[in-house]
Amino acid sequence: MTGFTVNNESSESDAPAVHRVQASPETVNWGYFDNSAEPVCRVESGDMVEVEGITHHAGDAPEYMMDDAVREIYEEIPPADRGPGSHIITGPIYVEDAAPGDVLECRVLDLQARLPYGSNLTASWGRLSADFDGEEYVTIYRVNEGTGTAEAVFQYEYPGEYTQAGSITDLETVETTSVLDGVRVPARYHFGTAGVAPSEPGPVDSVPPSVYGGNVDNRQFGVGTSMYYPVQVEGALFTAGDPHIAEGDGEISGTAIEAHLNGLFQFVLHKDLDVSTPTLETASHWMTHAFDQDLDDAIRKAALEMIEFLEANMGLAPPSAYSLLSVAGDFHATQVVNGEQGMHCKIPKDIFPQTI
Repeated sequence: MTGFTVNNESSESDAPAVHRVQASPETVNWGYFDNSAEPVCRVESGDMVEVEGITHHAGDAPEYMMDDAVREIYEEIPPADRGPGSHIITGPIYVEDAAPGDVLECRVLDLQARLPYGSNLTASWGRLSADFDGEEYVTIYRVNEGTGTAEAVFQYEYPGEYTQAGSITDLETVETTSVLDGVRVPARYHFGTAGVAPSEPGPVDSVPPSVYGGNVDNRQFGVGTSMYYPVQVEGALFTAGDPHIAEGDGEISGTAIEAHLNGLFQFVLHKDLDVSTPTLETASHWMTHAFDQDLDDAIRKAALEMIEFLEANMGLAPPSAYSLLSVAGDFHATQVVNGEQGMHCKIPKDIFPQTI
């Protein structure tokens, strides 16, 4: 898929090493990035890593969304050790020879649901919270691997206010109702939060996305795609979490269908790329991401990032790239609920004479 030149020191005949990082109280951080965290795995460029991703919403329906290992994470990491953000992120993974100025490519080779259930919350931080008088609802979905869809199992009004990441609800204390009968949602597995460690000393809030990645929430970051991250610190220190079964552009209620996913990633280190923001490559498009508290400013930044990308990697003059964005580029709200709102600018790859 990628046209970038892979900087892999292994010979073509060498099979890449495969590592595994299981999620446990010792291998996850709850709610923060920290560039001083000890690596849980060390890899070479070209290596593959199996990563277990755990959702911070398993307590919304523990009978459906917790196994023994998930329950251990919730029990062994007390609320005092969580935050300032909400996400459970696995890692960090140290990439040998990675240094600031490099670009780390994360290729998504496979994604599998750990358990066939996920939770969506219409949250107090959702865009329509005031229109719903601040009421919060949890909807539990079940994924059908055979049809590649998810359907609602039940919904309940959340008792009180949803303020504590990892809170656990006793389903016997709430009234559940059947909703969305016959509606099937396309399953679009992806990790909502992934990236390299920030240059800022930790703990850094996991909620707002930034140039290092983090809570980007692009639903198109699925199997067969690559995200390119500008490395901020030695070793890159990649982490991933916040797994999703499905999400719409905007994530307007506050969350996606939050679930547990197991991912297989391949990491490739690039020494000669010019990427200044998380940049996604799919089979058909390039996407640049930008973030701002004001959505209009996020659109402007996403456009400027794409113009910079096209100038650096396609040799286009800025006025030409600007024209191209108006006639062939698309802008989408990645998410509008994480403080720093996200936009991504898409440009189709097949309009160019050759891929980069």
